[in-house]
Amino acid sequence: MKGIYFDGTRALYREDIPIPRPRAEESLVKVLMAAVCNTDKEILKGYRPDFHGVMGHEFVGVVEQSPDSALIGKRVVGELNASCGHCIYCRTGRTTHCSSRRVLGMHQKDGCFSEYMTIDTSLLHVVPDKLSADKAIYTEPLAAAFEILTQVETGPEKNIAVLGDGRLSYCVVQAMRAVGERATVIGKHPEKLELFRPFAHVSTEWEREGYEIVVEATGSPGGILQALEMVRKKGIIVLKSTYAGETSLPLSLVAVNEISIIGSRCGPFAPALEALGDGRARFPDITLFSLEQFQEAFSFTGFKAGFLISS
Repeated sequence: MKGIYFDGTRALYREDIPIPRPRAEESLVKVLMAAVCNTDKEILKGYRPDFHGVMGHEFVGVVEQSPDSALIGKRVVGELNASCGHCIYCRTGRTTHCSSRRVLGMHQKDGCFSEYMTIDTSLLHVVPDKLSADKAIYTEPLAAAFEILTQVETGPEKNIAVLGDGRLSYCVVQAMRAVGERATVIGKHPEKLELFRPFAHVSTEWEREGYEIVVEATGSPGGILQALEMVRKKGIIVLKSTYAGETSLPLSLVAVNEISIIGSRCGPFAPALEALGDGRARFPDITLFSLEQFQEAFSFTGFKAGFLISS
């Protein structure tokens, strides 16, 4: 089958990848559409040096084989982390941090940039009939944004800033909008900030009094340092960016100002699908390429690139 394969150093288009065989607990999914995430680009920069396999983790597909017969023929999206069910993290409800988890398109598990994929059946979510594939494709990144709302308490009395004016920030703003929150987006590019204006306050500068909650979503190593300048004493920074490389932090400042830094990763799919389905979360159209055009997709500078794989 066709697919985009990472060999540890670079991405390759191949037509000789075997169609995967599902394990007993897995389903076989025919991939209709897949989307490029910034994490995929970071893999090319060395974010996951030990990974070898089919890339990609954002998809919409149709179930062709499954131990759950009710899923066969259904359109689905899926979560990233396949857990063991036995380790301390699984036993205490932290399955996305399973000690031996396999991560779709990132760690010991082929992803969705191919014609077919396998995935643990428990990770699948049925796409409502009224939700088109080009809208459902945003489920995973929107779910990751909804995770913030499970980690920090928001409300009209909280002064919230989202740092960054890219796709990650847009997902955060849409999740907050879905629950009635309106944040301030701080970015460097006035033309990008215009996309946020219907849903958020926008600015290229931050309030000198700072913010109670700063969501760092720049995708850049320097973002956390800027967030430390913006957050109020005893405030909270929610760190959403993942990237290759490291950065240094003034930890004494964190301690003295009693700042909480919360890492935030994968999130709940159900509210994301609901918000996409009823229009509370809205996204620009995805720009689609063929798998053979993967280099163009990876270098695309518009809002969102993806692959139309099957119809």
